[in-house]
Amino acid sequence: MAHQAHAFHMVDPSPWPLMGAAAAFLLTSGLAAWFHFNTTLILALGLTLTILTMYQWWRDIVREGTFQGHHTLPVQKSLRYGMILFITSEVFFFIGFFWAFYDASLVPTPEVGETWPPTGITPLNPFEVPLLNTAVLLASGVSVTWAHHSIMQGDRKGAIQALLLTILLGLYFTVLQAIEYYEAPFSIADGIYGTTFFVATGFHGLHVIIGSLFLLTCLARQLFFHFTSQHHFGFEAAAWYWHFVDVVWLFLYISIYWWGS
Repeated sequence: MAHQAHAFHMVDPSPWPLMGAAAAFLLTSGLAAWFHFNTTLILALGLTLTILTMYQWWRDIVREGTFQGHHTLPVQKSLRYGMILFITSEVFFFIGFFWAFYDASLVPTPEVGETWPPTGITPLNPFEVPLLNTAVLLASGVSVTWAHHSIMQGDRKGAIQALLLTILLGLYFTVLQAIEYYEAPFSIADGIYGTTFFVATGFHGLHVIIGSLFLLTCLARQLFFHFTSQHHFGFEAAAWYWHFVDVVWLFLYISIYWWGS
C-alpha cells in the first residue's frame, strides 16, 4: 500500500458477489424443485457454486489481510463494525422465530386445544439430549475463549488445540441434534408446534454448522501462521459469531425445550 496516501482499502473489482448471488438463486430454486418435483440437480449445482464462491472469496480476503497488508487498523475497525451489524441482524432474525413461538404458546387458540403443548403433541424431554447439547455448546464457548487467549499470548499450540476441541464439540452438537430430529415424535407438519420447533432449532443448527466451518477456516489459518497476537480479527469474528450461537441456544433451550414442554 506504499503508493497510497491513506490507510483505507480500495477494493478491486471482484466477480464473487455476482457469483454468490447466482449461487443463492440456484439454491432457493433448487430447494423448490426438490420439494415439488423431487429433482436435486439444480440444488446440487447451487451447492457446488456456493462452495466455490466461499472458497475463492475467502481466499481473496485472506490474501488481502495477511499478505498484501490491506487490513490496516482503520480497515479492521470498519470490519468490526460490519461484524457487529451482521450479528445484530442475526439477533432480529431469531427474534422473529421467538415472536412466533410466544405468540402461539402464551395464548393457545381453540385450534390447538387451548393448551401448550397442543393436544396430541408429545414434547421432547428437556433433561435428556437437549440438556446434553446445552452443556456441549457451553463447553465450546469456554474452549473458543481459550483459543482467543492463546492467540493473544502467542501460544500457537494452545490455540490449535482449543480450536480443534471447539470444532469437535460443534460437530458433536450437530450429530446429537440430527439424532434428536430423527427420533422426534412429531414433525414440522404437526401444526404450529412442529413449525416453530423445527424452524427455530433448525436455523440454529444451520448456524452451528456455519460457525464450525468458520472456526475450521481459522484453524487452517492458524496452522499456516496467519494470526499474530495483534492481528487476528478473522478469528475474533468467528469467536463473536460462536458466542452469539451459544446465547441463542440458551434462549431456545429455556423457551422451547424447557418452558414450552
